[in-house]
Amino acid sequence: MIVYHKSKSQFLEDILTNAIDEIVLGLVQEKLKHGAGKSQVAAWKHSLQAMALLLQDAEIPNDCGVCIEYKLPHSGKLIDFVLTGQNSAGVDQVIIVELKQWQQASATGKDAVVRTFLNGSQREVTHPSYQAWSYAALLQDFNLTVQEENIELHPCAYLHNYAQDEVLAGEAYAHHVALAPIFFQGDALKFRAYIKERIQRGDATGIMERIDAGKLRPSKSLADSLVAMLGGNREFVLVDDQKVVHETALQLINSNPNGGKKVLIVEGGPGTGKSVVAINLLVAITNQQKPVQYVTKNAAPRDVYSNKLSGSLTKGRISNLFVGSGAFTNTEANTFESLIVDESHRLNEKSGLYGNLGENQIKELIHAARVTVFFIDEKQRVHLKDIGSREEIKAWAKAEGAEVHELQLASQFRCNGSVAYLNWLDQVLQIPNTEAYQPETLGFEFQVVSSPHELRDIIEAKNRERNKARLVAGYCWTWPNKKKVLEGVYDVVLPEHDFAIRWNLTQDGGLWIMNPDSVREIGCIHTCQGLEVDYVGVIVGPDLVVRNGQVVTDASKRAKSDMTVKGYKQLSQLRPEETAVQLDSIIKNTYRTLMTRGMLGCYVYFTDQETEEYFRSQLALVSAQEKAQNLMVAV
Repeated sequence: MIVYHKSKSQFLEDILTNAIDEIVLGLVQEKLKHGAGKSQVAAWKHSLQAMALLLQDAEIPNDCGVCIEYKLPHSGKLIDFVLTGQNSAGVDQVIIVELKQWQQASATGKDAVVRTFLNGSQREVTHPSYQAWSYAALLQDFNLTVQEENIELHPCAYLHNYAQDEVLAGEAYAHHVALAPIFFQGDALKFRAYIKERIQRGDATGIMERIDAGKLRPSKSLADSLVAMLGGNREFVLVDDQKVVHETALQLINSNPNGGKKVLIVEGGPGTGKSVVAINLLVAITNQQKPVQYVTKNAAPRDVYSNKLSGSLTKGRISNLFVGSGAFTNTEANTFESLIVDESHRLNEKSGLYGNLGENQIKELIHAARVTVFFIDEKQRVHLKDIGSREEIKAWAKAEGAEVHELQLASQFRCNGSVAYLNWLDQVLQIPNTEAYQPETLGFEFQVVSSPHELRDIIEAKNRERNKARLVAGYCWTWPNKKKVLEGVYDVVLPEHDFAIRWNLTQDGGLWIMNPDSVREIGCIHTCQGLEVDYVGVIVGPDLVVRNGQVVTDASKRAKSDMTVKGYKQLSQLRPEETAVQLDSIIKNTYRTLMTRGMLGCYVYFTDQETEEYFRSQLALVSAQEKAQNLMVAV
């Protein structure tokens, strides 16, 4: 969306009013429907004056275009400053400028991430060159006008208060600076020359208007790269009913010439390959150069799968295909050919940090695409705000006039392929299940351990094999603030065992499950749901205990920092019976999900003795049944 768009000469006139910050603020409020903080307004005032000084050169045409705070199509990203015009050959040129008022920064050891003082404290943010480049990549990879009209994009960064040092322009970030040059406080003449080399004529063809009206389409280079990487990754090979669901979904998408809305609901338990099918669909539809995105509420699956698919592609290019479920509150109807919604059971009603945006995520996802594919497992609803269900999806599909199709993924590839284990787990957790556990071998390595030290030792030993074993726990221990992490404070503490471990570090984000060092940390439902390892070690906290053979859940034992049951006390007063059932389901579903992250095995430590004894007794029954069956076979 175009916010501020004028010629260079008009921009310089606005600068002379000494009110450029107020002008831009007014347009942001009018066009984007939101305001700006004092620091942002100050940034406009100072950074735009710095740009004006650069542009005061007769060789930079007065009729070249200036855009400020350009909102990228189908994205919440804003480009600080854009300069448009043509080179001497008449080729359209777009210079994308990331403006910073920084005065210092330090390296982090992470790709394209630096640390600087921002909003009152030191924060980790993307390198300015990477930021500018990622905006150009988004336009190049997804804007049909840029692709077909050969508009040349030139990303760069200008830090007009920053004295050049060996950090931002150093070897650690050289690759990103090569893609988007960075200019410092003393580089004004150098930056001016950079502009003059690229723009010799004005903008007489409305370059930004054409880009802004451009249709959404993945580029062929992006599609080719994705197909090549998926083909070489055995982790994403489709097997059995996964292939059937994949081809059926593609058929729905490709047999939709009149653009009628369709919704496909794919049900599948843990380990049935919902995410494998989802990723294959994303790549297949992208390969057809049709607009598509992979959507989840939780960041962890998006981070992990985009990382696994990135290969030779820069992560920024591929990450534009992976978005959160709250990104569609203002998306126009049928903007996308398809949206692939993984972990649909985790969808919420409202969006935004404060849960105050939009109407309903399910409605908005169906509205935004011609064909919306929902992958769902209702037994993985683990939050009071989770609304994803077959019935909810079907209701909104009807409201949007969409034709509904339903499929099942039944083949089990996690938990050693054991459906018996899943049914047994439902039985011992006392979760309703239409397929009751039949006495037989579990076909899966499930073990109860006596101490958290034993649990950690097992997982660390298993992890040495393939870096695919992790510890997880129920959310009964408070998540720390960053200061406590720096001070070396531990989170999950069991003093009776002299055991302490940290929750996974925030710096790893959704990639916690892949970081080799993270085996020394412990994850929770939010960082492992939708993902898998070979072996999982689970600590069951006091929110789930067994008393006299009955599984009893207690939301009050959850940590105060746990948002999944936030507000339950008030809800319990308004709707006591309904809320009690909902809380019981959330806690049981949480542990069911944690105990089904392992492909080959699950090891569990219970903080409550009676609960441990109950699970051991249930395992003993299985063992006795196995022995009886073996005797019958022998006879």
